[in-house]
Amino acid sequence: MSSYDANLVVIGAGSAGLVSAYIAAAVKAKVILVERGAMGGDCLNTGCVPSKSLIASARLLHRIHHAEHWGIHTAKAEFDFRDIMARVKSVIAAIEPHDSVERYTGLGVEVIQGEANVRSPTEVEVNGRVIKTRNIILATGAEPFVPPIPGLDEVDYLTSDNIWELEELPPRLVVLGGGPIGCELAQCFARFGSKVSIVEMLPRILIREDEEVAGFMADRFRSEGIDLHTGYKATRVSTENGQKVLHCESDDGNLEIPFDGILVAVGRAPRTKGAGFDAIGIPLTQRRTIETDDYLQAGYPSIFACGDVVGPYQFTHVASHQAWYAAVNALFRPLKKFKVDYRVIPWATYTDPEVARVGLNELDAREQGIPYEVTRYPLSDLDRALADGEATGEIKVLTVPGKDRILGATIVGSHAGDLIAEFVLAMKHGIGLNKILGTIHAYPTWMEANKFAAGNWKKAHAPQWVLGLLEKFHRWRRR
Repeated sequence: MSSYDANLVVIGAGSAGLVSAYIAAAVKAKVILVERGAMGGDCLNTGCVPSKSLIASARLLHRIHHAEHWGIHTAKAEFDFRDIMARVKSVIAAIEPHDSVERYTGLGVEVIQGEANVRSPTEVEVNGRVIKTRNIILATGAEPFVPPIPGLDEVDYLTSDNIWELEELPPRLVVLGGGPIGCELAQCFARFGSKVSIVEMLPRILIREDEEVAGFMADRFRSEGIDLHTGYKATRVSTENGQKVLHCESDDGNLEIPFDGILVAVGRAPRTKGAGFDAIGIPLTQRRTIETDDYLQAGYPSIFACGDVVGPYQFTHVASHQAWYAAVNALFRPLKKFKVDYRVIPWATYTDPEVARVGLNELDAREQGIPYEVTRYPLSDLDRALADGEATGEIKVLTVPGKDRILGATIVGSHAGDLIAEFVLAMKHGIGLNKILGTIHAYPTWMEANKFAAGNWKKAHAPQWVLGLLEKFHRWRRR
C-alpha cells in the first residue's frame, strides 16, 4: 500500500492487547485498539482480579473461624454472600480505570468498541470502517472450555466467566476440574459454607505439580471439608424431581453426586473463531491456538499474536511478556526483531497455602532426563512463619548436581507467589544459591526462607576436608 491509517491495529483489550497498545503508543506509533467487550479482558473482569478478591474474603472468614489459633478465644463473623460478591465488583470497579478507554485515549491510543474482522494481512474492518494498517496483533484471549457432557446444557452450569453473577451461595457445589482455577474457587466456596466436591479425571489434583505438592494440598482440602474424587470421569448430568445429579465413573465404580451448583473448570480454549481468522488462513496448532514462530509472527509478515490465544502458558504475566515481543517485532521489523524468551516463567496457584514455582520441578526433570539435586527448607522452621501462625509448607530447590545453579524452585506456603520472585530473578540473571545466601534479608521476614534454603544447600556441600583442617587449626591455636 502507498499509505496506511495506522502502524498497528491490536485486536483484543485484555492483558496482551493492552500492553501491546501501550508499547506502541509509548514509541509514538499510530495504534488502534479494538475491543468487542469490556476493556481489561478476562483478567480484570472474570479472572485474576475477581478471583483474588474472593480469595481474600474467604481467607479472612477462615481466620475468624479459627481465631483460637492466634490466641483469640471468641470471634464471630456474619456475612451475606451478596455483600461478598458486591465487594468483588467494587474491586473490579476500582481497578477499571487502569484499563479504561479514557486512560488509553489519553496515552494516544485510538480505541474502537466493536467487532473486528481481518479482511487481509493489512486491513481490519470495524463497525463498517476499513482500517489500512502496516501490522496487526491478534490478542483475542481464551474462554472456559465446556466439555460435551450429556445433560450439562440442561442445568445452569457455572464457569469462571459467569460465577461472578451469583447472588446466593449454592449449598452443594460440584467443581469439575482439579486445576488451579478449580482448586482456588473450590476452597473459597467451601470456606463460605458450601459443601464442595471436586471431580478430577486425572489421578490427582494440580497434576502439573510434584506428587508431594498435590498430596499436601489434597490433605489440606480434605481437612477443610472438601470431598475429592480423583480418577473419575463425569459422564452425564440428570435432573429428577428437581434434584440435580452428576454421574461419574472410574475403574473403582460409579459415583453419583447431588448438587445445587456445578462449576466447569476443566481448562480454557483459545478464542480463534470469527474475526476473519478462517478467511485469511491464520494457522492454528492441534490445540487450536494460533501458530506463531519464535518472533510471534502468525502466518504473515504483518500479523503477530500474543496472550492466551497463543499459549503455551495462559497467565496474565506471560501475556504481557509476549506483548512486548509482538509489539516491538511488529513495529521495528525488519530493522530489528527479538525471539520470545520462555526460559524463566513463574506461576502460582492462589490457594491457601499458595503453590508457586519456576523452572523445573522433580516431575519435569525426571520426564526430561535432567540430573538434579534437591534442597529443602521447611517453613515450620521460619521465625516469621511461626509468628504469623502459618508455619506450614516448604521451599524445594532443584540445582545442577554439585553446583549452586538453580534449575527450578517450588514453594508451598503463605506468600509463595511473592517468595518465588527471588528465584525468578536468580534464574533470569544467572545468580546461584551462594549469591542468595550472601544477600542480606531483613529479619523477621518471609523472604528469609529463600536465604535459609540456600543455606541448607551450602551445608550439604560444605567441603568436609576443609572443615577437618579448620578443626585442627583451631585446636592448635588453643594450645
